Amino acid sequence: MTTTTSASALVRPRGDRIIAGVCSGLARRFGWNVTAVRVIALLSFVLPGSQLLVYAICWLVIPNEPEAAKKR
Repeated sequence: MTTTTSASALVRPRGDRIIAGVCSGLARRFGWNVTAVRVIALLSFVLPGSQLLVYAICWLVIPNEPEAAKKR
């Protein structure tokens, strides 16, 4: 039986969101600076490609953080 910690689980946090929490969740999971991830995502959206589609898919696929984790 494996237990995951909040730092290693890929979830969308409930308290640190701007739009859907995708950038914040990725930053927490990999130990990156959340502002840097958000800036890189924003800059990538102006380039041609399917970044918005990938963001939307991540929004649907990455689960929300459990309610109990929000209250810590």
